[in-house]
Amino acid sequence: MMFFIFIAVYGTPILAIIFCLNLISIIKKVKAEENFSINTVWLTVSFAIMVWSIAVAGLWE
Repeated sequence: MMFFIFIAVYGTPILAIIFCLNLISIIKKVKAEENFSINTVWLTVSFAIMVWSIAVAGLWE
């Protein structure tokens, strides 16, 4: 449980930066009609970990 709280407090800003950079990269690649599948994977993983850790940390008493 403490692992998710640690990620929620210290890891969320790092994951948010990864999320934003991949989102910007996807937008640029869509405009240039390039392959963006690896960026989509990293975008999804970073978003899922952020949401999961915040949700688990919120349930902890």
